[in-house]
Amino acid sequence: MGSKRLDGRWRSLVIALAVSLTACGTGHGRKTTFLSIGTGGTGGIYYPLGGALANRLSLADTTRQYTAEVTGGSVENVNRVVAGQIDLGFALSVTAYEAYHGGDDFPDPETRLRVVAPLYPNVTHILVPASSSARSLADLEGKKISVGSAGSGTEQISRQLLQAYGLTYDDITPRYLSFTESAAALQDGAIDAAIISVGIPAAAVLEATTTDGARLLGISADELAVLKSRYPYYAAGVIPAGAYPGVDAPIPTVAMMNWVVARDDLDGQVAESLLDILDKDRASLERVHEMAKQIDLSRLADAPIPLHPAAERWVEANKR
Repeated sequence: MGSKRLDGRWRSLVIALAVSLTACGTGHGRKTTFLSIGTGGTGGIYYPLGGALANRLSLADTTRQYTAEVTGGSVENVNRVVAGQIDLGFALSVTAYEAYHGGDDFPDPETRLRVVAPLYPNVTHILVPASSSARSLADLEGKKISVGSAGSGTEQISRQLLQAYGLTYDDITPRYLSFTESAAALQDGAIDAAIISVGIPAAAVLEATTTDGARLLGISADELAVLKSRYPYYAAGVIPAGAYPGVDAPIPTVAMMNWVVARDDLDGQVAESLLDILDKDRASLERVHEMAKQIDLSRLADAPIPLHPAAERWVEANKR
């Protein structure tokens, strides 16, 4: 009986020790902190890139565990960052700028929002079926147009782009579709056009142009000038020849940067770890998605809103 009682005590001690170590997260009494990164839909670039970043961050800091979350995109990410529901979020310049200053989707300025790091530039793709006679967005008045998922940066861009052509949602039938859904809807004839803001090359655009023969419309210098006069975060962009089937010559469009954003109270060590990975461990991200090759940390100088204090310190410490 004594032996059995001893075995039972040992089992109890082992179980208690296991529970203690699990709660602490390590054998050294340090608790694991769980942080989340708001990305986008599974068919875009945000999600796989966010997953790779979460993995590298978790490896670089054993006291924190990072997870990439599927979200509706920029607007949702910023709202959840500000609300403290997620710690980091991917967002387009338009979303960060309008959130900080106040805009259509952000009636109250979110002045605690900060830029932590730059990502890659998005370019705007306007897709129409191969059979369409449209030559510009202005020709699509009265048509069914996918303007991007609700709560996405693409949807914000769509509204502003339509306005540059003298149109509003009242002049079209908007459809709030993801990139993957937009490609499928074009193929099925369910929509007349799709606006997709994404890095090049984009899987959904490649699918639409390969499978369905969809073609891309350009955005003229006049419309770019209108956008830049109203919004400081637009720049000239181009879809290079050969980027997609049927693109035999460069197509002019508009471009905009993506950013990693957080609240101003994000732990500075998290921001510094993120920047160090983007600076010194870029290859691990490039193996997951080639868009990581376009990350340029010098773009922090052009952030649309103030930098996180740790990002400011990182820039000063890494001036070359």
